[in-house]
Amino acid sequence: MDADLGGANLHTCLGLPQPRLGLGDFIERRIERLEEAYAPTGVERLLLVSGAADPLDVANPKHQQKMRLLRAVQSLDQDYVLLDIGSGTNFNVLDFFLVADHGILTLVPEPTSVENAYRFLKAAFYRRLRAVENVYGLAETLADLGRQPAGAVHGPRVLLDAARQRDPALGELLEREMRRFRPRLVVNMARTAGDAEVGDAVVAAWRKYFGLEMDYLGCIGFDDDVWRSVRARRPLLMEYPEGRTASAIAAIAGRLLEIDRRTRSPEEGVAG
Repeated sequence: MDADLGGANLHTCLGLPQPRLGLGDFIERRIERLEEAYAPTGVERLLLVSGAADPLDVANPKHQQKMRLLRAVQSLDQDYVLLDIGSGTNFNVLDFFLVADHGILTLVPEPTSVENAYRFLKAAFYRRLRAVENVYGLAETLADLGRQPAGAVHGPRVLLDAARQRDPALGELLEREMRRFRPRLVVNMARTAGDAEVGDAVVAAWRKYFGLEMDYLGCIGFDDDVWRSVRARRPLLMEYPEGRTASAIAAIAGRLLEIDRRTRSPEEGVAG
């Protein structure tokens, strides 16, 4: 599902013409079921829901429209639903990231990208808390933290300490919610052995400064085959199935499936 609203282009990477129906048709209620927007890809067992034909105003759906879309995504009868979302920390991006069973963050081993990754994860964490603050009674605590002097640390650890001081039961609930927020990380376009180690450093820093856990799924090296496959408008795994990038992606998928097996019962469905 190409959920990069306003910048959808997955159909091009798959070598497909612009699909006739897409997310915009569902958001604007020109179709009632998301399944009506399924487009065949030519790849066995792979369907595409595109956003390429959407008008610009669909990039900023109203809250009701977005919630209807998120509910529809969660109810799809598929083995896996892969959401390709845009960059940034706007609410649409954060909400798509948070609705997934596995939120996967990709960064390149550069200071600006690492900084943006921390900023995104912090925004996603607080967005998740906002969604449950009425249930957990966090609204007042969050507001109090927001009124702290400029330069004060507003990390999850501070929030947890404040909640514990106010109400031990509230602190326990918040700690449980913090454990449930466990993003996954992939380092892309690594050129050196040191680049591959950036993932472990990010995980360690996230744990140290934010008190939250993260799973490092692995590293994908810089590979000219990637841009070659994009220019050819062919999926990389089909164009270069024996290449090193294909092997790296397979290893990352294997680690993700192993996490899924450890955390889910056989009866539960999975979305990604």
